[in-house]
Amino acid sequence: MTDEPNKTPAKTVSSSELATWPSVQPFKALRKEVDRLFEDFDRGFWRSPFRSSWSLEPFFRAEVKWPAVPTVDVSETENEFKVTAELPGMDEKNVEVTLNNNILTIKGEKTEEKEEKKPDYHVQERHYGSFERRFPVPESVDAAKIEATFKQGVLTVVLPKTAEAKKPEQKIEVKSA
Repeated sequence: MTDEPNKTPAKTVSSSELATWPSVQPFKALRKEVDRLFEDFDRGFWRSPFRSSWSLEPFFRAEVKWPAVPTVDVSETENEFKVTAELPGMDEKNVEVTLNNNILTIKGEKTEEKEEKKPDYHVQERHYGSFERRFPVPESVDAAKIEATFKQGVLTVVLPKTAEAKKPEQKIEVKSA
């Protein structure tokens, strides 16, 4: 017996062989995406000033998905449910809250126009967007007393519970059979 562990000679792998290995495929895809990114980058905004087709147009044509669906918190206390929605940059006149068939609907629409003129350029941007969120309302809500307030970009809808729903919890004794 020898003291040396079994040594097998290392196999040389060609790059074409390596590219077909399943473990290398994600890196190949990443490389392809990075190459595409640089090609797109070269075709767009960042062109060399020595080229004849240098332009800011692709930069300003970027599509903006706006506004996003607002984040909403729903909480419950002994006396009420509360729905709080963050609507930054919106006014109460652009927000609508309705209740129909035990569905609370919060809708909003935001439009913004911005124009900047200077001697060497003119930028005009328009953003439009709307959202709608719907929430099922439990039967235990007193629909006639629902209130909505809007302050500093935060909409708060308070849904008070009916007197029947406010009754204290009744503990039921568990008996052995």
